[in-house]
Amino acid sequence: MTDTADLLDAGERLGLDELRALQLERLRATLRHAYEHVPFYRESFDKAGVRPEDCRSLADLARFPFTVKSDLRENYPYGMFAVPRERIRRLHASSGTTGLPTVVGYTEGDLSLWADLVARSIRAAGGRPGDVVHVAYGYGLFTGGLGAHYGAERLGCTVVPASGGMTARQVRLIQDLEPRVIMVTPSYMLTLLDEFERQGVDPRGTSLRVGIFGAEPWTEEMRREIEERFAIDAVDIYGLSEVIGPGVAQECAETKDGLHVWEDHFYPEVVDPVTGEVLPEGEPGELVFTSLTKEAMPIVRYRTRDLTRLLPGTARAFRRMEKITGRSDDMVILRGVNVFPTQFEEIVLRTPGVAPHFQLRLTREGRLDALTVRAEARPGATPEAREAAARSIAAAAKDGIGVSVAVEIVEPESLERSVGKIRRIVDLRPR
Repeated sequence: MTDTADLLDAGERLGLDELRALQLERLRATLRHAYEHVPFYRESFDKAGVRPEDCRSLADLARFPFTVKSDLRENYPYGMFAVPRERIRRLHASSGTTGLPTVVGYTEGDLSLWADLVARSIRAAGGRPGDVVHVAYGYGLFTGGLGAHYGAERLGCTVVPASGGMTARQVRLIQDLEPRVIMVTPSYMLTLLDEFERQGVDPRGTSLRVGIFGAEPWTEEMRREIEERFAIDAVDIYGLSEVIGPGVAQECAETKDGLHVWEDHFYPEVVDPVTGEVLPEGEPGELVFTSLTKEAMPIVRYRTRDLTRLLPGTARAFRRMEKITGRSDDMVILRGVNVFPTQFEEIVLRTPGVAPHFQLRLTREGRLDALTVRAEARPGATPEAREAAARSIAAAAKDGIGVSVAVEIVEPESLERSVGKIRRIVDLRPR
């Protein structure tokens, strides 16, 4: 049997000193590339009083200004590109639900690098050349589907480009085509599980052995549920379109102890969400990324709004980031208490009678904010079971989080889904 270490590529075999030297070399080149070819970065660096040559060590990166999502929107559509538009081979974009979309571009070299990194990620998750990979991420402007697709092909896998939706058909495809690996959002995986059981098919009896889940935060409770109901290894993949897409970091099947950041291509920092100060390794805060090898759209100190902490490597030499616990812009302050959707996910997952699909609705009653948890009932749940579930969720929120909430148990599959994900927070408060 092949030892996992035998599968590592050259980048994964770097020693720590070699890695840090490579990072500094690539970081300095990225800063020069961005300063010379992106007017936004030239103006931003000049305003902060720094130039690329001022970066003489990795610690010097903290002297450079942050990039935030609004910067990308203000330079819509092509203002952040560092190469002529004619060199761009593909465009992706965010949904733009809160304003202009953020557009990202890829050169031919960027696309090849992206495929390499997703292939590395699938291999770290337990995928192998020759595997059939069922890709149920959405295809199109969203980076998930095509990112997973080309990475799986680069590894030497057979890809089933199922995309999202048509859940009953996907269950049939999984039974007939016998994929070993599935790549999908964790919430849509639970929808697939429900459909298997609705059709009377035992999810544990499928060919699936590896599930690679990303595009939204998910908890250890959700991992346990998926692994127990499906008899697979469930691992996390991380990425975001502004940095490259899926394949920025990957949880390894051997350890399942956080996601190894592919540090030879992306330099991570964790900062205080309020002050922006760089925090020591192990301290929780907001994740920040600088790309080290991107051509079309280098990104410098991009504030992801994702909350995590950096830890030493285990299965790989690269540092790990803990599973994302939430987003700083998803945090709700409810009557003085900081509340994250993942806290309610833990409660919902351990509540009998409800499916792992929920939504938080914020309203204002008089001068005070109010929160309603809407959770989908499991098929066949009796009215008594639904009432008991509502009481249980409300009590757990009060005891475990310290907030009083209303709870509505709604019909199965009644919460709106988009690209396999349920919108976790709906803010109905007056502006």
